[in-house]
Amino acid sequence: MKVSFHRALLAAFTAVTLTAAGSAFAQVDLAKSTITATSKQMNVPVEGKFNKFTAQVAFDPAKPTEGNAQFSVDVGSYDLGDESYNSEVRGKDWFDAKTYPNATFASSAIAPAGGNQFKVTGKLTIKGKSQTVVVPVTVTQQGATQSFDGALPIKRLQFDIGLGEWKDTSVVADEVAIKFHIIAAHK
Repeated sequence: MKVSFHRALLAAFTAVTLTAAGSAFAQVDLAKSTITATSKQMNVPVEGKFNKFTAQVAFDPAKPTEGNAQFSVDVGSYDLGDESYNSEVRGKDWFDAKTYPNATFASSAIAPAGGNQFKVTGKLTIKGKSQTVVVPVTVTQQGATQSFDGALPIKRLQFDIGLGEWKDTSVVADEVAIKFHIIAAHK
């Protein structure tokens, strides 16, 4: 169960940090896009996937500072591969999905970081707690399709993920890696 809680936390963070930049919003292909979260339980990596999220991405590589990205992740859709773990992660000690059904990310700035690399600054909100984060994003373009890939390390306890006995970071590490792969096509 501890593994699934940590996975759920990571997945939520990942979903929230999916980012890109841009002008007109592109059509995000949710079937080909993923958001995951990886934590460590007793030093063993545990990964979970968010099965439901929405994304709006606008990005022009010629004008990256004009870009914009917004994500909303259904934390109740976090999947650790076992329904008992999934149920536990949706509970009050972890995501508290009934009270806080979505984790969100809204970009506020995009800066070039060399080549096809960008740093996307924005507000990540999980369980009603918000933090400004900087997400490193790699953008790859193939024709009219763009892919946005990145990973954001976060501290789960800063968002009250893992309360009670789960605050013990010797069992479930505080560090969570949110990873995303977003596919978008210009309209």
